[in-house]
Amino acid sequence: MKRRSLPVAAALAASAALLLTACGSGGGKSSDEDKIAGADTGDSSTSAPASQGADADVSRPDVSLPADVKEVFEDWKTGDTTKDAVLADAGHSMTAVTRAITDGATDSPALTFYYKGEALAGAAQWVQTFVDHDATITGTTRYYAPTVNLSGKTTAAVTLCADESKAFNKSRKTKKVDRSAPSDNSYVYYVSRMEQNSKGVWVTTKVISKRGNEKCIP
Repeated sequence: MKRRSLPVAAALAASAALLLTACGSGGGKSSDEDKIAGADTGDSSTSAPASQGADADVSRPDVSLPADVKEVFEDWKTGDTTKDAVLADAGHSMTAVTRAITDGATDSPALTFYYKGEALAGAAQWVQTFVDHDATITGTTRYYAPTVNLSGKTTAAVTLCADESKAFNKSRKTKKVDRSAPSDNSYVYYVSRMEQNSKGVWVTTKVISKRGNEKCIP
């Protein structure tokens, strides 16, 4: 069982290109080789504050994490209000999966708040993998190299890199931690399609990921 990666699409490059093209990424190339982007979670276990923008009055689910689980977000501000709101919710969606895993709950309120459709089904399936193995996670995940491509007012494509070299699976029953040695597979490349809902929240509707992608390996 791999750490923290959502299910991988059969062909990452082709799928990423389709996601970015569907979002109308504007000038330049529309493929997973364009840019890398991510988002901030805004809870006590992160290194960057939330950016809520127009949806500041929306009641959001709790995405705080256990003391032994940390998430670090690097360079998560662009200076553009809309892009920062997209990145913030993209980060919230990543933390929502972490929260669901630590809770052992595929029906986590955080998942259903930040995901919908295909992405929600995939996230729940991934959380179920941990439930089936009676496992959770511990340690620190670092998210970095964020970029966002906007398409109109309500759609965006986001990519990001995740460094899981200091994040590990942990048995719920024995509390034993599987401290696997870091490798290229400790680095994950994500591509997400984001859509703004009626509440102003940027919800993740599609996610693909690839371990060991050269864009994320230091």
